Amino acid sequence: MQNQTVHKNKFSHFTSLVWQSIKGGDYDYTQGSIRVAIVLLAVPMILELSLESIFAVVDMYFVSHMEQGAKQAMATVGLTESVISIVYTLGFGVSMAATAVVARRIGEKDNEGAAHAGAQSMLIGIAISVVLSIAGVIFAPSVLKLMGAAPDVVAAGTPFARIMFGSSLVIIMLFLINGIYRGAGDATMAMRSLLMSSGINIILCPLLIYGYGPFPELGLKGAAIATVIGRTTGVIYQCYHLFGGKRIIHLVRHHFKWDAPVIKTLVEVAWPATSQFFIQSGSWIVLSYLVSKTGSTDASAGYQVAIRNVVFFILPAWGLSNAAATLVGQNLGAKEPGRAEKSVLLTTKYNAIFMGAVMLLFLFFSSPIISIFTNEVKVHDYGVSALQIIGAGYIFYGIGMVMIQALNGAGDSKTPTIINLVGFWFFQIPLAWILAKGFDMGPLGAFIAIPVAESVLALLAWYYFKKGKWKEVKI
Repeated sequence: MQNQTVHKNKFSHFTSLVWQSIKGGDYDYTQGSIRVAIVLLAVPMILELSLESIFAVVDMYFVSHMEQGAKQAMATVGLTESVISIVYTLGFGVSMAATAVVARRIGEKDNEGAAHAGAQSMLIGIAISVVLSIAGVIFAPSVLKLMGAAPDVVAAGTPFARIMFGSSLVIIMLFLINGIYRGAGDATMAMRSLLMSSGINIILCPLLIYGYGPFPELGLKGAAIATVIGRTTGVIYQCYHLFGGKRIIHLVRHHFKWDAPVIKTLVEVAWPATSQFFIQSGSWIVLSYLVSKTGSTDASAGYQVAIRNVVFFILPAWGLSNAAATLVGQNLGAKEPGRAEKSVLLTTKYNAIFMGAVMLLFLFFSSPIISIFTNEVKVHDYGVSALQIIGAGYIFYGIGMVMIQALNGAGDSKTPTIINLVGFWFFQIPLAWILAKGFDMGPLGAFIAIPVAESVLALLAWYYFKKGKWKEVKI
């Protein structure tokens, strides 16, 4: 009876914390229970990135049920997402720099410095997005051709790709401003902006793709427009609260005055962080190309469906990893390196448990999961194989994510860059190429290379984290 009461009290305490994390509020993450700090940060961060992953899954789901050209549409969405991951890469990189610097200032109790750093990071993001938008709109068809897309896929997919690349500003701002909020420990605001964005996308996607009611039937182009409208609404919501003065971070005009030293600090953290994601997304682009070249449109469509599901479950784990980055940054700012390390190790434990559960889900229920998106036999079979093989390494993905984000949160973004370079370009790509082409395994070889490389990367990240040099980084 006593044990039941204890368990009931623990569950009640946990649900209370979850509700508190969703409601939001001020909390000092440099003091008190580390478990409480992780829950308060991680729950909204997990929800935030789960909502971000819904964009790709929703688009893939609705275009896969188009009456005409579904297969080409699925391949287009997948290939475009693979290439536009370069935009995500830059957004994530600048966002990670903003998180690290803002978190360090918040840990030092310098809210004014945190707001100033956030505004300066936005200036960097705007400059980058203008260049990307112009280049993407001009070269969209060439990008699809370069990815190995069939002529019918290029013809159908060019408008979709142009709209997506043209919206680089809202993509980067959505990531970047959420990075500012995460660094400040205000993860609830980041979650709310994604909730609004995803909700609008879910509503508009079927209306604009299929032409329900007064809406025009735009097909694949409708999916892109729905996504852009959803993300733009989220950015407007973010900015309303950034400039509203009621949150931890309050931006005013003088924060946007060009500050060379702060820009230099942000760039020094951002370029290696950006390189990490560029290295990773570049590897995924090569794998997508390899699958489309050694397989067929069926293989490419099946792989892209599987990847959408992989991303859907990886991003919550990434959210938990982001909690570790914030805790490291703020605790180093508060001169508490021991607490920072304990936070990372406990977060790693939680992430490994979560990813282990997902691994079992993918191993035993991949067929019904893929069946949600397609009934075409060949596409389904490729999707099942990809999901099972890639899912086999999920525990290692979870461990590696936390270690990498902990190093980034400390401002040591160069070490994870080297780890990613070795793991992806020096190991994953050559292994995938050898298996797919050298051993004539086709798409299956590319699938196998993913969990093998991710496991190697996780071990390297763990080694460098335990060395502890990240505790000495100054930003």
